Amino acid sequence: MVQFNYKRIFLLGFGFFGISIIWSLYNAYIPIFLQDTFRMSRTVTGFVMTIDNLFAVLLLPFLGALSDKTRTRIGRRKPYILLGAPSAALLFALIPVARRYENLALFMGTIVFMNFFMALFRSPVIAFMPDITPSEKRSQANGIINFMGGIGALLAYFGGKLLYDINYAYPFFAGAAIMLIANLLVVFFVPEPEEYRIPGEKIDLKKLIKETSKKSFGELKENLKDVFASKEKSLLFILLSIFLWFIAFNSVETFFTSYAKYHLGIEESTGAFMMGVVSLSFMLFAIPAGFIGGRIGRKKTITMGLVLTTAVMILAYLLGEASKPQSSALTDPVVLKFMVLFFFGGIGWAMINVNSLPMVVDMTTEEKLGGYTGLYYFFSQAANLVAPPLAGAFLDVIGYSTLLPFAAIFFILATITVQFVKRGDIKGKVSDVYELIPDMD
Repeated sequence: MVQFNYKRIFLLGFGFFGISIIWSLYNAYIPIFLQDTFRMSRTVTGFVMTIDNLFAVLLLPFLGALSDKTRTRIGRRKPYILLGAPSAALLFALIPVARRYENLALFMGTIVFMNFFMALFRSPVIAFMPDITPSEKRSQANGIINFMGGIGALLAYFGGKLLYDINYAYPFFAGAAIMLIANLLVVFFVPEPEEYRIPGEKIDLKKLIKETSKKSFGELKENLKDVFASKEKSLLFILLSIFLWFIAFNSVETFFTSYAKYHLGIEESTGAFMMGVVSLSFMLFAIPAGFIGGRIGRKKTITMGLVLTTAVMILAYLLGEASKPQSSALTDPVVLKFMVLFFFGGIGWAMINVNSLPMVVDMTTEEKLGGYTGLYYFFSQAANLVAPPLAGAFLDVIGYSTLLPFAAIFFILATITVQFVKRGDIKGKVSDVYELIPDMD
């Protein structure tokens, strides 16, 4: 039986820490680069911002299943981290260099390959958590690693503003270096379970990919059959809920710095800082959200989070339409009000996000953890594939005033669909001292 170890989970969280830094900086500033430097419309910008999600939809289920089958002397997840993280870090650092030349082909080529290498190791990093965590502790473990991810996003938004105001390239250089170091810490200090480490066995990657491709896509087909063909629809409804709430969140994450600059009339770095408040409260509440999910149930916790985030979107919309900031200063009254609202939004997002992956992986067996992790990312990244161009089209046709209501509508839809989920809470009933009572799932 897998033994739970808090120190090991915190160390694994450095993988999420590094990934979160990269995506927070990417989502905050790439849309601005595309609109300011290359004069792209918001709809086209939205399509460009789906490149990472396209790779995720196409590759993450395959890579999750492929890593399930991989056996090396360092384990089944680490080879992908060692290949993907350094390559992605280098290309991320080159993004502002490509922008400086104002060459669209060079810029697009850089972000395409960066996104490919990020996709290469993201699913194995995520699947690492259930590998080393028993079922009844996965909400708590996911809270810890999301806490670490929240620190990464916080560093990206807050520290990124300071660096961006000096030179727009500096956040990218710093983010690349931190992400690389963080993922190397995972490789060096988080051991994989013994059964996945085969000393002296040399990996034949070409053979492994050839043999596993057919199996992994077959497993994806089988897993999708579990989603749609099963008489019990809990898996379908949790994945549909994930799809809906990620459309909501990703639309705001992608376009809020643009909303701040073009609708509120403040600097994009201030808009990124305001999004950083979401990361701050997410970080502070990630671990409590996991324990709340373990105490009262994941579904109830997610529902509470959805209601809270919906309220925040509606109130933020009303605030943005009623008044505009007088300056980009963080002390401006309107900016401060947005930050207060977003602080509560981050709490709600923690309650949702921390408890959703454990619900999905607790609907399957240990042998299919990577495949179901891939399913989770298939639906979440499919949502992120839809959200930027769809939200961008609304922004082009109607205006930036649609951004927050757009998100609120999808949070409301997710609140409805998650009520149909009947499975996925911890395998067993947790008592006052969190003891597992078997055979209760």
